[in-house]
Amino acid sequence: MRNNDQQDDEVFKCLPNGVKLSWGLGKQPKRGPKGELSIPKIVNAAIAIADKDGLSAVSMNRVAGSLGFTTMSLYRYVSSKEDLLQLMQDAVCEIPIPPEKIESDWRAELREYVQACIEVFRIHPWFGDIPVTGIPLGPNNLLVIDWALRALRHFPLNDYEKMSVILLLSSYSRSSGIIQRDIERAIRAGASEDSVSGVHYSAALKLLVTPDRFPYLHPLIQSGTYTEDNANENTVGNDFDFGLERILDGIEQYLVTKTPGK
Repeated sequence: MRNNDQQDDEVFKCLPNGVKLSWGLGKQPKRGPKGELSIPKIVNAAIAIADKDGLSAVSMNRVAGSLGFTTMSLYRYVSSKEDLLQLMQDAVCEIPIPPEKIESDWRAELREYVQACIEVFRIHPWFGDIPVTGIPLGPNNLLVIDWALRALRHFPLNDYEKMSVILLLSSYSRSSGIIQRDIERAIRAGASEDSVSGVHYSAALKLLVTPDRFPYLHPLIQSGTYTEDNANENTVGNDFDFGLERILDGIEQYLVTKTPGK
């Protein structure tokens, strides 16, 4: 019979190499002299490059050069750029998770979860440039999901419903994070806040958007709501916070339908 280690190796064989490395699986290079490379050093160097110059700037050659090693040296630790991207993606998901409270407000917990996820896209703008190819598999990513599930621990939902709630909130976090990231990129590239909000184009749109062609958008253009040139009359506040609160309202209403006697 095969021993447990052999059985485990067989099970883990299906995992992508980058995921295996993130869990500390697989054969690790022998420790070299002081100052030698390590997977954390390589990943941190790649993240620094991506934060500064974008994901397209990350290459095995450039990462190696930034650390003062040859490219071939990196391959002893990380076998491909794809593996490196998986490691980077999981590494930036290592975010502080607040301790569990005995008495908790699930809305506040989920709000904190969404805000923390959005912040990852803002701090590491390249994060959203890595395409989603499947479910999260890395340990840090899964710890964040575990945190979100903690907020649902008292919900009268089955496991599939809980995961659907997490997917809904994660999708909102991703879309909101990418939009906020792109706006910040535009401003850093020289765009004015007025052009981003639309105020700069308000007068032109009031002439172009006619009531016969745009019967429902026209009044919003004329009132200045679309281009935010009447901010003092805004009854919603921050669009992203407003959207999140409506999602939480929907979850709360769904819970009512799942609670006996309601």
